[in-house]
Amino acid sequence: MKIAIIGTGNLGKSIAKGILHSNGATSMYLTKKSPESIRDFEKYGNVQVSSDNKEAVRQSDILIFAVQPGHFAGILEEVKDLLTDKHVIISTITGFSIKRMEDLIGKAHYIIRSMPNTAISVGKSMTCLCSNEAGKKRIELAKAIFNRMGHSLEIPEEQMQAATVICASGIAFWMRLIRATTQGAIQLGFDAKEAQSLAMHTCDGAAGLLIASGHHPEQEIDKVTTPMGCTIEGLNEMEHQGLSSSLIRGIVASFKKINEFKMNS
Repeated sequence: MKIAIIGTGNLGKSIAKGILHSNGATSMYLTKKSPESIRDFEKYGNVQVSSDNKEAVRQSDILIFAVQPGHFAGILEEVKDLLTDKHVIISTITGFSIKRMEDLIGKAHYIIRSMPNTAISVGKSMTCLCSNEAGKKRIELAKAIFNRMGHSLEIPEEQMQAATVICASGIAFWMRLIRATTQGAIQLGFDAKEAQSLAMHTCDGAAGLLIASGHHPEQEIDKVTTPMGCTIEGLNEMEHQGLSSSLIRGIVASFKKINEFKMNS
């Protein structure tokens, strides 16, 4: 596959690394207004780095846009005359609807919205996808790309804002929980490096158990809680202090904020 990533900032670089590490592209164009900061990608051999979006479009079949929302419309205007019936347009831009894309480039193009997260760089992304009517013919292709770098799920477009909070912002939420666990481990006597290792790998193991078993979290919690034991004592204290309610309130607050962006866009 000939893939271009238009706008290789933090997310674009994560996507590029994920694709390259999974051998998911025969060739790749990476664009950025100031491309010097991404020159190191040229070491892969099949990667061209450029500031020329038009050339990237000409040389590629799959176009992944990872630019700032305020720049996206202008870039679509810039390249729309170069788009052909071979191009698959994949947007990662928060709040930029399929209808707005169709208004700019036409309904006949294969248009797909995606919401990956930065764990895509290590093959662990949770990516949500939706498409326009034409894009339904290429949604399986998009899934195949993102499944090489984690897991993907097709959802209705109206759920993309919520998916952004749970999956993209969710990386930060989980990082904060891991940090808190690390701090607790330090207080119990582990050094900082050991504490973070314990927290990271325990978190990874907890997710792995649920993925492998398909169980509800409470089923796995029941396996490690005994009557009058230390686990239930700790869980109950966390709930008394508002662990679950704080997480839910944070998620809802993020969702309200992202919908402010949508209303103002």
